Amino acid sequence: MEKVIEISDKIWQALKEANADKLMDLVHSNAVFVHMGVTLTRDEEMDVLKAGKIIYKDVSFKEKSIHEFDTLVVLLNQVKLTAIVDGNEVINPFVVTEVYTKINEKLKLASFSYTKINY
Repeated sequence: MEKVIEISDKIWQALKEANADKLMDLVHSNAVFVHMGVTLTRDEEMDVLKAGKIIYKDVSFKEKSIHEFDTLVVLLNQVKLTAIVDGNEVINPFVVTEVYTKINEKLKLASFSYTKINY
């Protein structure tokens, strides 16, 4: 499903721009964001973004795969993420699991989870 790639690209772009308003349209109100040390609600994630606690500096995508299940779509992104976290630059390889729910044929992000990988 190509549409999920388009939505994912918009989400990543909004994260890099720290554009919480743009994200609100793409993210389900009950969504969760799972980072390496914390799990946040949608609103908590938006607060972190607005406060600049995480600044998405660069993301390079290595591989993407889509898995569809009835009303769910799972997008796995293998990425190398460079971010500023609490003032410190960090570079990590992750698999980011994006889970989307279909509501009246429209996809909304339900979960965004980072899993650090070791090469």
